[in-house]
Amino acid sequence: MTQLHVIPRHIAIVMDGNGRWAKKRFLPRLAGHKQGVEALRRCVRLCIARGVRVLTVFAFSSENWNRPAEEVSGLMNLLAGALAREVPSLHAEGVRLHFVGERASLSDKVQSGFTQAEALTGANDRLVLNVCFNYGGRSDIVQAAAHVAAQGQTMTEQSLSAAMGMAHVTDPDLIIRTGGEFRISNFLLWQAAYSELYFSPALWPDFDAADLDAAIADYAQRERRFGQTSEQITQSSASAVAI
Repeated sequence: MTQLHVIPRHIAIVMDGNGRWAKKRFLPRLAGHKQGVEALRRCVRLCIARGVRVLTVFAFSSENWNRPAEEVSGLMNLLAGALAREVPSLHAEGVRLHFVGERASLSDKVQSGFTQAEALTGANDRLVLNVCFNYGGRSDIVQAAAHVAAQGQTMTEQSLSAAMGMAHVTDPDLIIRTGGEFRISNFLLWQAAYSELYFSPALWPDFDAADLDAAIADYAQRERRFGQTSEQITQSSASAVAI
């Protein structure tokens, strides 16, 4: 376990590489997704152990409907089974679940599973787990803007942020993408404005404690300036210590 003093409060992950993991083993793509669920279970426990407060994962994008129908159907069945199997144990571990994304196009069974999981875990405070499902960063911004306009509010950064699907948590400190790709693929476009980015070569089913600790160690070496200079950050830190 990492001994780092700087732990990101909110980690977001693009869980990429399930299909390639399966292909390397001459398995159907769905086998990779099943192993990806195991990796997520492992990552949740690792984040709790390291003191991370919020974990957000990109489980299914709004563009993933374009994948082969057999794979999409398998993913939906896998999700329904995972909800029934995993939610009780997540609840027991103090995890609060939020499902972020458009739900109307999902089956009644999946929508009901989301609602029940959120209700069951709503009072937990050990870790917030946001599962972005049927989610797209651009559509999140569009729906937020439409909501603000419909309410007759002034369009500001604050009013838009409050209407986003992730309004219940702070923006991610660290965004990790696995699988060796170097893009964020329409994930948390608004919220990622000042996030630190880390790209791991590990395929998601293989992502383990060493990989997570490597990402956190890299994050700990970063200087987060939020538009300020290094000197300003140093002076601010010194003032805080003095107080």
